[in-house]
Amino acid sequence: MNTLLPTSTAGSLPKPSWIAEPETLWSPWKLEDQQLVDGKKDALRISLQEQSLAGIDIVGDGEQTRQHFVTTFIEHLDGVDFEIRETVKIRNRYDASVPTVVGPVSRPRSVFVEDAKFLRQQTDQAIKWALPGPMTMVDTLYDAHYQSREKLAWEFAKLLNDEAKELEAVGVDIIQFDEPAFNVFFEEVQEWGIACLERAIQGLQCETAVHICYGYGIKANTDWKKTLGSEWRQYEEIFPAIQASNIDIVSLECHHSHVPMELIELIRGKKVMVGAIDVATKQIETPEEVAATLRQALQYVDADKLYPSTNCGMTPLSREVARGKMEALSAGASIVRAELTAQCVG
Repeated sequence: MNTLLPTSTAGSLPKPSWIAEPETLWSPWKLEDQQLVDGKKDALRISLQEQSLAGIDIVGDGEQTRQHFVTTFIEHLDGVDFEIRETVKIRNRYDASVPTVVGPVSRPRSVFVEDAKFLRQQTDQAIKWALPGPMTMVDTLYDAHYQSREKLAWEFAKLLNDEAKELEAVGVDIIQFDEPAFNVFFEEVQEWGIACLERAIQGLQCETAVHICYGYGIKANTDWKKTLGSEWRQYEEIFPAIQASNIDIVSLECHHSHVPMELIELIRGKKVMVGAIDVATKQIETPEEVAATLRQALQYVDADKLYPSTNCGMTPLSREVARGKMEALSAGASIVRAELTAQCVG
């Protein structure tokens, strides 16, 4: 992008109350049939408008057409039975009832391509589309068929690659893979996680990103964070491998976290979406708070590679709070952008 410090969000934004229950993950749809189809398009239009009005440079769909960032993709695959459910511990953190892999997984048709095409028709701005990463998909299921996390991840990587190529073909500029599981399963990341991610991006010409955070601002995640101590050094375990990968952009959590900012040095050379907005609080950051986070990050990432963003998705927040946080992100980026421009002129 030509814009210095282009802003973006991690992915999800709150849905309008007429289509789903506000501030709720996995909220059931309130509409059905054609009304739901039309309602999703309307919600996507609203989400896009709110991003644009807030000054977000790289826009997305706000995940308005999906109930959840992982399961909506899985729902469209063959080989997974949502009626047969088992309780598993997701990311070694909390128990959840999940669907079961009962046979070979396949993608009979594209999942998000029509939605992405619709988004592309609505804007001339750069657009980013988020997909679940292979490891995080595996961690959200009970596998009764492959009985191997690695084998299942490789199959998912192939399906994701097919989807990503179709998204690229309809005009998506950045395809992001959400891999919060990378922050937990360090040995698996080294053994096969990065390799599966590489398979998912194989052959893509558009930019690719991996989003690795500490999760939505829900109780299970905030409770887990309290156990991590005064410094969160999980990124230290995985950043060297990511730095050596072909992924273009790394999206990470910074603001109000205990992640030492100097860990970004481990991915020097990559573009970095720096989380300058805390999604685990309803308090709206000031532009100066955002600017302070960005100034600190600039010690470890070149200005032309710094992309101000949010720590994670904002589905659990109200639309008013999410709107305010996006506006603060844009205003804070503008402050630092002006400072950098002045330095160049000077």
